[in-house]
Amino acid sequence: MNAPATSQRLLPEIHQRAVPPAFIEALKAHFGERCSTALAVREQHGRDESSFEAPPPAAVVFAESTGDVAMAVKLAAAHRVPVIPFGVGSSLEGHLLAVQGGISIDVSRMNKVLSVNAEDLTVTVQPGVTRKQLNDEIKSTGLFFPIDPGADASIGGMAATRASGTNAVRYGTMRENVLALEVVTASGEVIRTGTRAKKSSAGYDLTRLLVGSEGTLGVITEVTVKLYPLPEAISAATCSFPDIEAAVRCTIQIIQMGVPIARVELIDANTVRAVNAHSKLTLRQEPLLLMEFHGSPASVKEQAELVQEIAGEHGGQAFEWASTPEERTRLWTARHMAYFAGLQSRPGSRAITTDACVPISQLATAVVESVREAEADGIPYFLVGHVGDGNFHMGYLIDPDSASQRAAAEQLNHQLVTRALALGGTCTGEHGVGLHKMDFLVSETGSGAIAMMRAIKQALDPHNIMNPGKIFSNSPP
Repeated sequence: MNAPATSQRLLPEIHQRAVPPAFIEALKAHFGERCSTALAVREQHGRDESSFEAPPPAAVVFAESTGDVAMAVKLAAAHRVPVIPFGVGSSLEGHLLAVQGGISIDVSRMNKVLSVNAEDLTVTVQPGVTRKQLNDEIKSTGLFFPIDPGADASIGGMAATRASGTNAVRYGTMRENVLALEVVTASGEVIRTGTRAKKSSAGYDLTRLLVGSEGTLGVITEVTVKLYPLPEAISAATCSFPDIEAAVRCTIQIIQMGVPIARVELIDANTVRAVNAHSKLTLRQEPLLLMEFHGSPASVKEQAELVQEIAGEHGGQAFEWASTPEERTRLWTARHMAYFAGLQSRPGSRAITTDACVPISQLATAVVESVREAEADGIPYFLVGHVGDGNFHMGYLIDPDSASQRAAAEQLNHQLVTRALALGGTCTGEHGVGLHKMDFLVSETGSGAIAMMRAIKQALDPHNIMNPGKIFSNSPP
């Protein structure tokens, strides 16, 4: 596997395009107070959870309908001004940064659940609906939407980045769970892709093309997703291990034996300490697996007993059950706050985060070597992973003003991702490419595949106004 052409991308390349005053005037004339040029609003929409920095967008449009999005994009297209969709701002790879200037289209006010089709196990929502909001609104149906990336992300943003998360090992990712989209294209045209039918052989699969396109091909304005019956029984458990490798090898055996586990999360000792402090828990400060089982009472009992037996073979101990909904919620809330707990463990720090995904048989090698390198470097770090599907995350905690610490963290990230590619994996399991993984995408897919992506982008967005500067360079090197 070849290393990226450049060593590491430490900062985004800033190529600000001029935004004509006439364009801003046209936006304000149409949207009134829903178009803001206030610095505080622009700065809020010009950053995400990544450590990158870039100038904020020139304006923010608060869309309330598909027609609003279409009008904003039509005006932007007429003036050749970049457009960046904004949901809740929880992305981790610089997706929201206005590296080429332009405007942000905030779809958070487009937050209606449009139709619930319980008999067909589908729901259609506007893009600003968050995953928690969706599950709250459909809980009376006995159904739920299982994709859980941790943050209370918007459904539109989850589709745009092809998110997954803790339940992916059983329920899949957004790729498998999005059935249809409504999208505003780069010209301001509104198109629909897919239907509520479970399958189709009709033409190009535009839905799959747009899921994971990170706002570079269009702005998502409606999403139809699959729903699932709430499990009859749910049980969660934690199990501590003597070291990271034992926990990972336990996970590998669970998956290879075909246990239909719903969630299996790895938390290293550093993260356990941070989570205990942040969420006032008393978990054993050792590598930990946090697991959840879904099904009938009998099947859940059978799964749990088998997993407990497998864990014992790998040195697992202190197998503890969270049997009530309150206990399970407390554990999973603590897991979802692991990123912020890690940041809190080193006040004033920022996290250089990465994720990679490898075939399950290669997971132990990928994780253990990445931990060994971080320990040898001495940089503070935390590790979490949706290890049931071979996906793990490292967060390297740095002083944001220290160029040397940033370079060291990026070097560790470079080694981690290069190893994942060499093991037959991918440079990102769920965070997306954004700015941070652009060089690695070339290594993973090859220049021919990038050229094909570039041709699609050029055909659908000839003036390169849709979230430019993300995923790949618009011009060949």
